[in-house]
Amino acid sequence: MIPSFWQRLDGLARNLTPFGLTLMLALLSVVPLHIPGFSRVAPLLAVMAIYHWTVYRPDLLPAVSVFLIGLLQDVLTAVPIGVNALVFLGIYGVVLTQRQFFASKSFAIVWLGFALIAAAAEVMTWALISIYHGTLIDARTMVVQYLVNLGCFPVLAWVFTRWQQAFLRLE
Repeated sequence: MIPSFWQRLDGLARNLTPFGLTLMLALLSVVPLHIPGFSRVAPLLAVMAIYHWTVYRPDLLPAVSVFLIGLLQDVLTAVPIGVNALVFLGIYGVVLTQRQFFASKSFAIVWLGFALIAAAAEVMTWALISIYHGTLIDARTMVVQYLVNLGCFPVLAWVFTRWQQAFLRLE
């Protein structure tokens, strides 16, 4: 049986949700909250989304999408162009090679994996920005941002898991 136009459109919309949600989170992470200093330690919501979707549904979040979201994040956060794109692609590549391990493990192991990946991402970002500016930048804000990321990940992972169960059923 040939699917109707509406069924194909529904399938396309469902398959685009990981990209759309990650893009929305990248935009949400730069919304000004008028809390002094918060923008420097705001959680990296896009990193959490990239990690989750790469572990559970990498077919719906290809590398080109990750790259484009990274470039957008660079532009929105005034980071040198290419830093977030490179870091996001690094996350994607590493997690993709380990996804079989993470996909079958408990949430505690997935969270530990995120902790390691997020630490590597923070260090990589710090190194690239330090190289760009030609001086070592203060890493204290990145440490606080890392801790905020660790605290926010379980909530976002729960939301993504529920979304995946409700809208991204395997065909």
